[in-house]
Amino acid sequence: MIVGAVDIGTNSMRLLVTDGDTEFCRETRVTGLGQGVDATGRFDVKRRAATLSVLGSYGRMMEQLGVERRRAVATSATRDATDGAAFVETAGVLLGTRPEVISGIEEASLSFRGAVAAFDDSLSSVVIDIGGGSTEFVFGEQAVVFSASIDIGSVRLTDRVIPSLPAPAWSVAAARQAAVSAFSDVALPETPDRVIGVAGAFTSLSAIALDLPAYDRDAVHGSVLTRAGLSDTIRTLAGLSLDQTAAISSLDPKRAPVILAGAIVAEAALSAVDATEATISEYDLLDALAASLLDRP
Repeated sequence: MIVGAVDIGTNSMRLLVTDGDTEFCRETRVTGLGQGVDATGRFDVKRRAATLSVLGSYGRMMEQLGVERRRAVATSATRDATDGAAFVETAGVLLGTRPEVISGIEEASLSFRGAVAAFDDSLSSVVIDIGGGSTEFVFGEQAVVFSASIDIGSVRLTDRVIPSLPAPAWSVAAARQAAVSAFSDVALPETPDRVIGVAGAFTSLSAIALDLPAYDRDAVHGSVLTRAGLSDTIRTLAGLSLDQTAAISSLDPKRAPVILAGAIVAEAALSAVDATEATISEYDLLDALAASLLDRP
């Protein structure tokens, strides 16, 4: 059976079409849907239109690939936007399935399931999923024991305290303080065997740290990103203009406006769980969505 899973994030729109053995399609397109929502409470008209255009193309791709079951979820930006319900209705028509607006805790659980399934072991893990509008922490082995969703992410932090690039020292300091403060109440029940970092901020930062000539999913998966390395990356990114950031060979140029904030959130998240490094997984919520469709009788 061929299934199609769609993740409508705050920054990225993602599609996975698979039968469990073969991936027929894995797409990521950055539309910045949630930019400005923190300040206005509504989607930007142009970003909403760009997002719906992408979702329309995903609907057509699923049709062409013979998808038999579809599932879509929407996360932080759609939860927060006052026009989120209208957006979901239109998106549902385009995708052929109405997106579920999931809670941060549901988001955390799906991210955990997708991430740990990619590793053939039984180590206890804390999975950290940095999105555009929120960051999820989830701890367990094969099942979730603890989870938390915090309303800070790469887009939200950029909107609040990083007005321009290069970023002035005061804004970097303010962003760091905001992230540390946001995560101050995160308290894991015990020390995990490892930390797994998932989603676009972590994977993009790993590709930058590896100095890849182009983004390479296989090279990124299983790589290790250190807190010390993140601090170095923050210093580098803070000194770059938007055009210089967009020119980084392994980075999707559309991630350039928010990748500095993503690095700051990642640094603070590792500090919050007293970790010096994270193992990066290319498998996450999107893979768990597909698995949920394949598991149904």
